[in-house]
Amino acid sequence: MSLVKKFATVGGATLGSRLFGFIRETFMAAALGTGPVADAFNTAFRLPNTFRRLFAEGAFNSAFVPLFAREIEANGMDGARRFSEEVFGVLFTVLLFLTIAMELTMPFIVSNLIAPGFADDPEKLGSTIVFAAIMFPYLACMSLAAMMAGMLNSLHRYFAAAIAPVFLNFILIGVLGYAWYAGQDPIAVGYGLSWGVMAAGLVQLAIVWIAVRDAGIKIGLRRPKMTANVKRLLVLALPAAITGGITQINLLINTNIASAQEGAVSSLVYADRIYQLPLGVVGIAVATVLLPELARALRSGNVNEASNLQNRSVEFTLFLTLPAAAALLVMSEPIVRLLFERGKFSADSTIIVGHILAIYGLGLPAFVLIKAFIPGFFAREDTRTPMIFAAISVVVNVSLALTLFPRLGASGIATAEIVAGWVNAVLLFATLVWRGHWGRDIPLLTRIPRLVIAAAGMAAALYYAVGWFAFELSSAASLLTRTTTLTGLVAVAMVIYFALAFGLGGASLGMIRRNIKRGAKAPAEPAATPEAGD
Repeated sequence: MSLVKKFATVGGATLGSRLFGFIRETFMAAALGTGPVADAFNTAFRLPNTFRRLFAEGAFNSAFVPLFAREIEANGMDGARRFSEEVFGVLFTVLLFLTIAMELTMPFIVSNLIAPGFADDPEKLGSTIVFAAIMFPYLACMSLAAMMAGMLNSLHRYFAAAIAPVFLNFILIGVLGYAWYAGQDPIAVGYGLSWGVMAAGLVQLAIVWIAVRDAGIKIGLRRPKMTANVKRLLVLALPAAITGGITQINLLINTNIASAQEGAVSSLVYADRIYQLPLGVVGIAVATVLLPELARALRSGNVNEASNLQNRSVEFTLFLTLPAAAALLVMSEPIVRLLFERGKFSADSTIIVGHILAIYGLGLPAFVLIKAFIPGFFAREDTRTPMIFAAISVVVNVSLALTLFPRLGASGIATAEIVAGWVNAVLLFATLVWRGHWGRDIPLLTRIPRLVIAAAGMAAALYYAVGWFAFELSSAASLLTRTTTLTGLVAVAMVIYFALAFGLGGASLGMIRRNIKRGAKAPAEPAATPEAGD
């Protein structure tokens, strides 16, 4: 399977999840708006989500995958199964004790570390503590699921791990639909959503567990033991967890700062949901596929193939991300109005969230490039360098957020996030080049400025179109009119961008065709053998 096809497999599954996420957030905006229950739920959900990104996805998709792949190559599937059981035993034990400790200390953690700004509203603070206690076991489910997803990715089985998150959205949409049907009050909705998150964690764990068994690996529960393999994993995983979860670290800190202003936490979450669509579809697809592919190329000593994989990944991310960033920058408010402005989500909320989303648009290329650059370090088992850059990024984010929030509110926090993201991306890329791990690629260097010009041309056309159709995109127009107009503008913008991109030479159909053919003709890899039945 070619690199493009693998990106499409993961990206397509992620796209489905993100689209249902939009539906979920639309229902939630109508039910809760940016009110106190919305702030309480979003703040509480941030806690297990942050730990999941830090200690599960970040660590296991960067440290576990190369070691698991090496174990398959050295000792076959039996060796990989033993390694998995060793890791599973330690991980399960750590998660059990962590969950118990967090449940016992939840009031202190929420009131002092996560949302100190809620202290003036005892009801909101109490709701946040209860919601967080209900949802925190979700971390254990998703951490174990992330380990199994890493196994599936190493076996070149990407779909199950990518599609599992959609069930969180299915369940929460069901909860919100029932709440609307039954006429529940906001606090009841908050409780329903919290229990829904917990249920979704169990469902997602079951999906990847079944997929791993279908791949030929049955994991048994072993007594936790610090074997040499587990110790090596922990050495790599700690800095990798910090690096892979840098966005979550910044979001957690920003949640702490934003809790001082009513509605700021929810405004950031709603804007984040929209910009996560291109980031998730492109960025996560590239990061998920690129790491095992790079690790395989480097293990075989094929430096040229590794360099080509990195360059083509960056080319792919920029080709799809630059127009998305431009669109978010110039038409963020109509997007937010169409998706969220109804029920308890007011016109004032649309303006605030629209401003935040436009700022996120400026940072979108940076966050996607970070996901393309980091595998270049992790595949070489270097997790320390990205961790250092992540720490620098956190310092930049916190300093700017504390400076800008009193003046700009939630928009100041968004500005701090994107500046920190660009600092991280530049440091990662400069280091890869300096170490000679990034091969010079003339086609890439010539295409990037042409893609930027194409995105700028599309943005200019959209800017004038949004002004021309101001009434059709306003809240005074009907939902059908707004939907039709916005959809039409997006379609025209895509035509303009692709015409400019291909016309200026920023993209080449021939290159894409050759890449697909090259992947189709590539010999089967030993690690991909279990995929034969797919």
